[in-house]
Amino acid sequence: MPVQKNPNFIVAALTGIALVAMVAAYFAPIWWVSLTAPNYPEDAFPDGIRIHFHFDGVYNGCKVAGVGTRMAGEIIQRDLSHEDERYNPITDKSKNIDKGAEGLDCVHEMNTINHYVGMFPIATGAPVEKPLAKFFFAFFTSMMLAFAVAQKKLRLFVLGAGFAATAAWMLVDQYVLGHLESHVQAYMQESGTFFKEPERIKLWGDNVRNITHIVIAGLIVVMGIVIAGVAKLRNFSLLLALVPALLPLYFVITYAGWLWFFGHNLHPWGAFTVKPFMPTVFGEGKVAQFSTYSYPHWGYALLLLVFAALMLALLIRRKQMREGGAE
Repeated sequence: MPVQKNPNFIVAALTGIALVAMVAAYFAPIWWVSLTAPNYPEDAFPDGIRIHFHFDGVYNGCKVAGVGTRMAGEIIQRDLSHEDERYNPITDKSKNIDKGAEGLDCVHEMNTINHYVGMFPIATGAPVEKPLAKFFFAFFTSMMLAFAVAQKKLRLFVLGAGFAATAAWMLVDQYVLGHLESHVQAYMQESGTFFKEPERIKLWGDNVRNITHIVIAGLIVVMGIVIAGVAKLRNFSLLLALVPALLPLYFVITYAGWLWFFGHNLHPWGAFTVKPFMPTVFGEGKVAQFSTYSYPHWGYALLLLVFAALMLALLIRRKQMREGGAE
Protein backbone atom coordinates (compact mmCIF):
# COMPACT_ATOMS: atom_id res chain seq x y z
CA MET A 1 0.00 0.00 0.00
CA PRO A 2 1.45 3.40 -0.92
CA VAL A 3 2.62 5.38 2.11
CA GLN A 4 0.47 8.39 1.26
CA LYS A 5 -2.67 6.23 1.47
CA ASN A 6 -1.75 4.51 4.73
CA PRO A 7 -4.04 5.95 7.43
CA ASN A 8 -1.68 4.87 10.22
CA PHE A 9 1.17 6.83 8.67
CA ILE A 10 -1.04 9.89 8.17
CA VAL A 11 -2.27 9.79 11.77
CA ALA A 12 1.29 9.38 13.06
CA ALA A 13 2.55 12.23 10.86
CA LEU A 14 -0.22 14.61 11.94
CA THR A 15 0.33 13.70 15.57
CA GLY A 16 4.07 14.27 15.14
CA ILE A 17 3.44 17.73 13.69
CA ALA A 18 1.13 18.54 16.60
CA LEU A 19 3.69 17.27 19.11
CA VAL A 20 6.51 19.40 17.70
CA ALA A 21 4.24 22.45 17.61
CA MET A 22 3.10 21.86 21.20
CA VAL A 23 6.64 21.54 22.55
CA ALA A 24 7.66 24.70 20.68
CA ALA A 25 4.60 26.50 22.08
CA TYR A 26 5.70 25.75 25.64
CA PHE A 27 8.82 27.87 25.09
CA ALA A 28 7.06 30.52 23.00
CA PRO A 29 5.19 33.71 23.97
CA ILE A 30 1.50 32.82 23.76
CA TRP A 31 -0.12 36.20 24.40
CA TRP A 32 1.05 39.79 24.72
CA VAL A 33 -0.32 42.79 26.58
CA SER A 34 0.78 46.38 26.17
CA LEU A 35 -0.10 49.65 27.90
CA THR A 36 0.43 52.98 26.18
CA ALA A 37 -0.01 56.48 27.57
CA PRO A 38 1.41 59.98 27.06
CA ASN A 39 3.65 59.28 30.07
CA TYR A 40 5.51 56.68 28.02
CA PRO A 41 6.82 58.33 24.82
CA GLU A 42 7.01 56.11 21.77
CA ASP A 43 10.71 56.81 21.13
CA ALA A 44 11.58 55.39 24.58
CA PHE A 45 8.85 52.71 24.64
CA PRO A 46 8.27 51.74 20.98
CA ASP A 47 5.85 48.94 21.99
CA GLY A 48 4.47 50.64 25.08
CA ILE A 49 4.75 48.84 28.42
CA ARG A 50 4.63 45.35 26.99
CA ILE A 51 4.71 41.91 28.61
CA HIS A 52 4.59 38.40 27.16
CA PHE A 53 2.65 35.52 28.68
CA HIS A 54 4.20 32.05 28.47
CA PHE A 55 2.88 28.83 29.96
CA ASP A 56 5.53 28.95 32.67
CA GLY A 57 5.48 32.67 33.49
CA VAL A 58 5.30 36.29 32.43
CA TYR A 59 8.27 37.87 30.66
CA ASN A 60 9.50 41.29 29.65
CA GLY A 61 8.30 42.28 26.20
CA CYS A 62 9.92 45.71 25.98
CA LYS A 63 12.68 46.60 23.60
CA VAL A 64 14.61 49.82 23.24
CA ALA A 65 14.55 51.60 19.90
CA GLY A 66 17.59 53.40 18.51
CA VAL A 67 16.49 56.83 19.63
CA GLY A 68 14.92 55.40 22.75
CA THR A 69 18.23 54.00 23.91
CA ARG A 70 19.52 57.49 24.58
CA MET A 71 16.26 58.58 26.21
CA ALA A 72 16.12 55.42 28.32
CA GLY A 73 19.64 56.16 29.51
CA GLU A 74 18.59 59.66 30.49
CA ILE A 75 15.58 58.22 32.34
CA ILE A 76 17.83 55.80 34.21
CA GLN A 77 20.16 58.60 35.29
CA ARG A 78 17.21 60.68 36.46
CA ASP A 79 15.85 57.79 38.49
CA LEU A 80 19.21 57.05 40.11
CA SER A 81 19.42 60.65 41.30
CA HIS A 82 15.85 60.65 42.67
CA GLU A 83 15.59 57.26 44.36
CA ASP A 84 14.10 58.78 47.52
CA GLU A 85 11.23 60.41 45.66
CA ARG A 86 7.98 58.53 45.41
CA TYR A 87 7.40 57.52 41.80
CA ASN A 88 3.88 57.79 40.42
CA PRO A 89 3.44 56.28 36.94
CA ILE A 90 0.12 58.08 36.45
CA THR A 91 1.52 61.58 36.87
CA ASP A 92 5.28 61.19 36.35
CA LYS A 93 7.05 60.69 33.05
CA SER A 94 8.23 57.28 31.88
CA LYS A 95 10.62 55.41 34.12
CA ASN A 96 12.86 52.44 33.49
CA ILE A 97 12.74 50.23 36.56
CA ASP A 98 15.70 48.20 35.33
CA LYS A 99 18.76 50.16 36.46
CA GLY A 100 20.98 48.32 34.02
CA ALA A 101 21.64 49.40 30.46
CA GLU A 102 20.45 46.22 28.78
CA GLY A 103 16.83 47.24 28.39
CA LEU A 104 13.53 48.07 29.98
CA ASP A 105 11.98 45.73 32.53
CA CYS A 106 8.34 46.17 31.61
CA VAL A 107 7.07 43.44 33.93
CA HIS A 108 8.35 45.50 36.85
CA GLU A 109 7.06 48.70 35.27
CA MET A 110 3.58 47.25 34.78
CA ASN A 111 3.58 45.99 38.36
CA THR A 112 4.31 49.54 39.48
CA ILE A 113 1.43 50.89 37.39
CA ASN A 114 -0.93 48.21 38.68
CA HIS A 115 0.13 48.93 42.25
CA TYR A 116 -1.34 52.41 41.99
CA VAL A 117 -4.81 50.99 41.36
CA GLY A 118 -4.44 48.24 43.98
CA MET A 119 -3.63 45.23 41.81
CA PHE A 120 -1.57 42.24 42.83
CA PRO A 121 1.90 41.81 41.23
CA ILE A 122 1.60 40.01 37.91
CA ALA A 123 3.78 37.06 38.97
CA THR A 124 1.24 36.11 41.65
CA GLY A 125 -1.21 34.99 38.96
CA ALA A 126 -1.60 31.27 38.20
CA PRO A 127 0.74 30.24 41.06
CA VAL A 128 -0.15 26.56 40.68
CA GLU A 129 -0.56 26.37 36.92
CA LYS A 130 2.79 27.90 35.94
CA PRO A 131 5.20 25.61 37.83
CA LEU A 132 3.17 22.51 36.92
CA ALA A 133 2.72 23.40 33.24
CA LYS A 134 5.73 21.32 32.15
CA PHE A 135 4.20 18.21 33.71
CA PHE A 136 0.87 18.79 31.99
CA PHE A 137 2.76 19.09 28.70
CA ALA A 138 4.51 15.80 29.47
CA PHE A 139 1.09 14.30 30.25
CA PHE A 140 -0.23 15.51 26.87
CA THR A 141 2.91 14.25 25.12
CA SER A 142 2.33 10.74 26.50
CA MET A 143 -1.28 10.82 25.31
CA MET A 144 -0.30 11.96 21.83
CA LEU A 145 2.44 9.36 21.42
CA ALA A 146 0.00 6.65 22.49
CA PHE A 147 -2.68 7.95 20.14
CA ALA A 148 -0.29 7.65 17.19
CA VAL A 149 -0.11 3.88 17.81
CA ALA A 150 -2.82 1.79 16.11
CA GLN A 151 -2.36 -1.40 18.18
CA LYS A 152 -4.07 -1.44 21.57
CA LYS A 153 -1.41 -3.34 23.54
CA LEU A 154 1.41 -1.16 22.25
CA ARG A 155 -0.71 1.94 22.87
CA LEU A 156 -1.21 0.94 26.51
CA PHE A 157 2.52 0.28 26.90
CA VAL A 158 3.44 3.70 25.50
CA LEU A 159 0.80 5.37 27.63
CA GLY A 160 1.86 3.57 30.81
CA ALA A 161 5.56 4.26 30.26
CA GLY A 162 4.93 7.92 29.49
CA PHE A 163 2.69 8.44 32.50
CA ALA A 164 5.10 6.64 34.82
CA ALA A 165 7.98 8.82 33.63
CA THR A 166 5.88 11.97 34.00
CA ALA A 167 4.73 11.06 37.52
CA ALA A 168 8.27 10.21 38.63
CA TRP A 169 9.66 13.45 37.17
CA MET A 170 6.93 15.48 38.84
CA LEU A 171 7.40 13.92 42.28
CA VAL A 172 11.18 14.19 42.19
CA ASP A 173 11.12 17.76 40.89
CA GLN A 174 8.52 19.07 43.32
CA TYR A 175 9.37 17.15 46.49
CA VAL A 176 12.83 15.55 46.33
CA LEU A 177 14.49 18.58 44.73
CA GLY A 178 12.33 20.96 46.74
CA HIS A 179 11.07 23.04 43.83
CA LEU A 180 7.56 23.24 45.26
CA GLU A 181 8.79 24.82 48.48
CA SER A 182 11.13 27.22 46.68
CA HIS A 183 8.26 28.27 44.42
CA VAL A 184 6.00 28.92 47.41
CA GLN A 185 8.68 31.07 49.04
CA ALA A 186 9.19 33.02 45.80
CA TYR A 187 5.43 33.50 45.51
CA MET A 188 5.22 34.84 49.05
CA GLN A 189 8.13 37.18 48.43
CA GLU A 190 6.52 38.52 45.26
CA SER A 191 3.19 38.94 47.05
CA GLY A 192 4.96 40.97 49.71
CA THR A 193 6.43 43.39 47.19
CA PHE A 194 3.53 45.78 47.75
CA PHE A 195 1.27 43.93 50.19
CA LYS A 196 2.63 44.26 53.74
CA GLU A 197 0.58 41.74 55.72
CA PRO A 198 2.86 38.78 56.60
CA GLU A 199 0.13 36.65 58.14
CA ARG A 200 -2.12 36.91 55.13
CA ILE A 201 0.79 36.28 52.76
CA LYS A 202 1.69 33.16 54.73
CA LEU A 203 -1.90 31.96 54.36
CA TRP A 204 -1.69 32.52 50.60
CA GLY A 205 1.56 30.54 50.49
CA ASP A 206 -0.06 27.69 52.41
CA ASN A 207 -2.96 27.73 49.94
CA VAL A 208 -0.60 27.49 46.96
CA ARG A 209 1.25 24.61 48.60
CA ASN A 210 -1.92 22.69 49.49
CA ILE A 211 -3.60 23.21 46.11
CA THR A 212 -0.41 22.07 44.39
CA HIS A 213 -0.48 18.86 46.47
CA ILE A 214 -4.07 18.28 45.34
CA VAL A 215 -3.33 18.97 41.67
CA ILE A 216 -0.31 16.64 41.66
CA ALA A 217 -2.33 13.85 43.28
CA GLY A 218 -5.23 14.55 40.94
CA LEU A 219 -3.04 14.35 37.84
CA ILE A 220 -1.70 10.96 38.93
CA VAL A 221 -5.26 9.73 39.52
CA VAL A 222 -6.28 10.98 36.07
CA MET A 223 -3.36 9.05 34.56
CA GLY A 224 -4.77 5.88 36.06
CA ILE A 225 -8.26 6.68 34.79
CA VAL A 226 -6.96 7.30 31.26
CA ILE A 227 -5.07 3.99 31.20
CA ALA A 228 -8.16 2.14 32.47
CA GLY A 229 -10.38 3.90 29.95
CA VAL A 230 -8.13 3.03 27.02
CA ALA A 231 -7.93 -0.57 28.23
CA LYS A 232 -11.69 -1.02 28.71
CA LEU A 233 -13.44 1.31 26.24
CA ARG A 234 -12.69 1.17 22.53
CA ASN A 235 -13.52 4.79 21.65
CA PHE A 236 -11.85 6.18 24.77
CA SER A 237 -8.54 6.33 22.89
CA LEU A 238 -9.92 9.20 20.80
CA LEU A 239 -9.65 11.35 23.93
CA LEU A 240 -5.87 10.90 23.71
CA ALA A 241 -5.99 13.38 20.81
CA LEU A 242 -9.02 15.45 21.79
CA VAL A 243 -7.76 16.49 25.25
CA PRO A 244 -4.41 18.00 24.12
CA ALA A 245 -6.08 19.43 21.00
CA LEU A 246 -8.03 21.81 23.25
CA LEU A 247 -4.88 23.54 24.57
CA PRO A 248 -5.83 26.86 22.88
CA LEU A 249 -9.13 26.81 24.79
CA TYR A 250 -7.46 25.91 28.10
CA PHE A 251 -5.10 28.85 27.79
CA VAL A 252 -7.78 31.43 26.99
CA ILE A 253 -10.03 30.22 29.81
CA THR A 254 -7.16 30.35 32.33
CA TYR A 255 -5.92 33.70 31.03
CA ALA A 256 -9.38 35.28 31.15
CA GLY A 257 -10.05 33.83 34.60
CA TRP A 258 -6.92 35.33 36.09
CA LEU A 259 -7.57 38.68 34.42
CA TRP A 260 -10.99 38.67 36.09
CA PHE A 261 -9.35 37.85 39.42
CA PHE A 262 -6.87 40.72 39.14
CA GLY A 263 -9.55 43.19 38.08
CA HIS A 264 -12.03 42.17 40.78
CA ASN A 265 -9.65 41.85 43.73
CA LEU A 266 -8.30 45.37 44.07
CA HIS A 267 -6.82 46.45 47.39
CA PRO A 268 -6.90 49.75 49.28
CA TRP A 269 -3.16 50.29 48.86
CA GLY A 270 -3.89 51.94 45.50
CA ALA A 271 -3.25 55.66 45.23
CA PHE A 272 -6.20 55.83 42.85
CA THR A 273 -9.62 54.32 43.42
CA VAL A 274 -10.86 52.26 40.49
CA LYS A 275 -14.08 50.23 40.44
CA PRO A 276 -13.63 46.47 39.90
CA PHE A 277 -13.35 45.80 36.18
CA MET A 278 -12.64 43.08 33.64
CA PRO A 279 -9.26 43.72 31.96
CA THR A 280 -9.20 43.34 28.20
CA VAL A 281 -8.80 39.71 27.12
CA PHE A 282 -8.68 40.36 23.38
CA GLY A 283 -8.47 43.69 21.59
CA GLU A 284 -8.10 47.24 22.85
CA GLY A 285 -9.39 48.71 26.10
CA LYS A 286 -9.07 51.87 28.16
CA VAL A 287 -8.28 52.31 31.86
CA ALA A 288 -7.80 55.91 33.03
CA GLN A 289 -5.30 57.46 30.62
CA PHE A 290 -3.87 54.10 29.58
CA SER A 291 -4.78 52.31 26.37
CA THR A 292 -4.48 48.55 26.78
CA TYR A 293 -3.82 46.06 24.01
CA SER A 294 -4.17 42.31 24.43
CA TYR A 295 -3.58 39.94 21.51
CA PRO A 296 -2.30 36.43 20.73
CA HIS A 297 1.41 36.07 20.04
CA TRP A 298 3.00 33.65 17.59
CA GLY A 299 2.97 30.88 20.18
CA TYR A 300 -0.83 30.85 20.07
CA ALA A 301 -0.63 30.12 16.34
CA LEU A 302 1.35 27.00 17.26
CA LEU A 303 -1.48 25.98 19.60
CA LEU A 304 -3.96 26.40 16.76
CA LEU A 305 -1.73 24.19 14.62
CA VAL A 306 -1.84 21.59 17.40
CA PHE A 307 -5.63 21.78 17.38
CA ALA A 308 -5.94 21.48 13.60
CA ALA A 309 -3.46 18.60 13.25
CA LEU A 310 -4.89 16.57 16.12
CA MET A 311 -8.51 17.04 15.11
CA LEU A 312 -7.72 15.88 11.58
CA ALA A 313 -5.80 12.90 12.98
CA LEU A 314 -8.72 12.13 15.29
CA LEU A 315 -11.20 12.08 12.41
CA ILE A 316 -8.97 9.74 10.39
CA ARG A 317 -8.44 7.42 13.36
CA ARG A 318 -12.18 7.41 14.09
CA LYS A 319 -12.87 6.29 10.54
CA GLN A 320 -10.14 3.65 10.88
CA MET A 321 -11.75 2.26 14.02
CA ARG A 322 -15.16 2.07 12.34
CA GLU A 323 -13.63 0.14 9.43
CA GLY A 324 -11.55 -2.14 11.66
CA GLY A 325 -8.19 -0.68 10.60
CA ALA A 326 -7.21 0.29 14.16
CA GLU A 327 -7.94 -1.02 17.65
